[in-house]
This record gives sequence, structure tokens and C-alpha cells, in this order.
Amino acid sequence: MKKKLIAIFCATLTALTLFSGCGSKKSENTLTVLNYGKYIDPEVLELFEKETGIHVDYEEYITPENMYTKYKAGAIDYDLICTSDYMVEKLIKEGQVLEMNYDNIPLAENLDKAYFDFSKSFDPDTKYTLPYFFGTVGILYNKNMVDESKVDSWDILWDKDYDGQIIMPDSVRDAFMVALKRLGYSLNTSDEKELREAQELLLKQKSMIYSYLVDEAQDEMIAENAAMAVVYSGEAGLAMDYNDNLAFSVPKEGSNMWIDSWFIPKTCTNQENAEKFLNFLCREDIAAMNFDYVYYATPNTKVVEQLDPDLQANTTIFPPKDILNNCEVLKSLDDDTTTLYSELWLELKAYSE
Repeated sequence: MKKKLIAIFCATLTALTLFSGCGSKKSENTLTVLNYGKYIDPEVLELFEKETGIHVDYEEYITPENMYTKYKAGAIDYDLICTSDYMVEKLIKEGQVLEMNYDNIPLAENLDKAYFDFSKSFDPDTKYTLPYFFGTVGILYNKNMVDESKVDSWDILWDKDYDGQIIMPDSVRDAFMVALKRLGYSLNTSDEKELREAQELLLKQKSMIYSYLVDEAQDEMIAENAAMAVVYSGEAGLAMDYNDNLAFSVPKEGSNMWIDSWFIPKTCTNQENAEKFLNFLCREDIAAMNFDYVYYATPNTKVVEQLDPDLQANTTIFPPKDILNNCEVLKSLDDDTTTLYSELWLELKAYSE
């Protein structure tokens, strides 16, 4: 099973193409959705519109921070948003999230309860969110270019043998996670000393970096333009399908176990339609389409049970419990720590030897 397209489109251009509701009064039969790029099968949107008569205005973003900026700008009244754990937690704390009426989402029973339990780290009473996809962050590497005995540790990302061949994530929390875990610290630390130590590691590494990328990293690895990249597990699984020379490792020091979830923001104008859409996404055939397109681990047990045994056993897509138990879920940070992260990140991006 593979995603239909590999090409990466600019999120802004995609938004202009897909989003038609901005600047006009929203119809009562319209649902406005904000989601990561390449994170839903377009045919799913078409089927929902055909079956329900509800028109979907669909917009995309790149990072959780980008999503937060779009939402807080207040230019668009979003009805549904999908984003990552720590950003959902931030918006819950800010009072920007509505409680879900799960009576309107009966097919949520298709989702493994274990992932609602994981969600308690950012949604303690599990009353605000619906799990969508989950996975880990690790090293996608080319077996012909990298010493496989060394990819079980984040240390390899500072190995001078790979100067100019390393892709790091263009994402402040993901990049700092790598350095913090290498140092033995929590990826949720707010200790300024620890964060500055992590920045120092990243500064020392910068001259070795091929590029800082997000979605584009998988394309660069498929094309063998770099030896290794820090990526999400789903991106790794997809890339490995396109290039047999690629493999994936979650380092022994631990990593991030992430959960992307749907939530209903305070700006929602039709919660019943939003919950109807969520119920639709939980339907087995629809969830299977989305898994096939996105290729990240789905919490939908009905879909997993129907997968080929080899795919079920794929530890890149479906990480085993021992790996998950060695990972942390990102938490929302206080304002002072968030500001410090931003300052350290800007200094890193501006740094040159």
C-alpha cells in the first residue's frame, strides 16, 4: 500500500486551491477543516460531500506552530482541526477547544482504547480529542552509505564521516528533541541550562547538515541525496517502499512518540457536522483509504486487522511496545520556555562558522 503521490506541494498554494470559503459568509452546510499537508486522501473529502451533502472547505499547514498562528489570526472560523499532542494541549489550556459529544461519533469504538489512554498525557479526561495517526521519530538512513552498527544511537548525527550528508528536521521541538535525548534529558525539559546544552550540540552539528527539512526529507532520501534524515516513522515507511536501500532506526536513548488528533475549536459554527465528519473518518473503509494514502500507524483496529500480516509486523509503521515505552509524548510548554526555545532556534538558524 502506498501513497498515491510523492510530490510535495507548497501548503500555501494547496490552501488557495482547496479553500474557497475565506472572505464570504459561511453556509450552514459547510465544514471548514484545517489539517497537516498530505494528511487525508482527497477522495475521502469527495465521498463525504457526496454522502452527506456537506461541503468541505479544506486548508493545510506545515507545522503545529504554523497551525497555531493561522488559528489565532482569527481570519477563518475553523470547525475542525487536526494537530499534534502538545499543540492540542496548549489550546485546551487556553480554553480554545470544545468538548466532543461522543454520542455523535459511535464509530469511535473502532479505535484502540490504548491510544485514548496515551492521549491522557495532553487530554487528561479524553473529552476533547479523537486520535487520528501515531508514530515515532527516528533516523531514516541509506544502508549503502551508513554504518548500520551505529544507527542505534543519536550520536551518529554528529559523526564527521557523514559531513554534509545529514538532514535535520526544520522544526524547533523535533530538532531539540534529538539533542536533548542524546544528552539524556527529557524532551519536555524547561531547564534553561539543559536547553542551552542542547543548542550547543546543534550549533556544533550545523556545518555537517545537508539541509533542515520537514516533508521534503523523504524525497531527498529516496533520491539518495543524503545519507540519513531525522523523520517521522510514517515518512520513513513510505520512503522505504520507494527505495529498498533505506531503513529506519529509533535510537536507544529514546525519542518522541507522537499522536495527531482531531479537535473541535471554539470557532466551530456547526459542531454536529464536525462530529459527523469525525464519525465518517472512523468508518473502516474510510480509515483504510486514509491509511493507504498517509501510511502512518492508524489506531483503527478494524483497519489493522485487515492488513497483510507482513504490514502488521512492520515495526517502522507500527512500532512495538518496547520502543513506544522508551519514548516520550511532547508536552505543551509555559510561555517563558516557549520564548526561550524560539530564541535558541533563531540563533541556531542564523549561526554560521
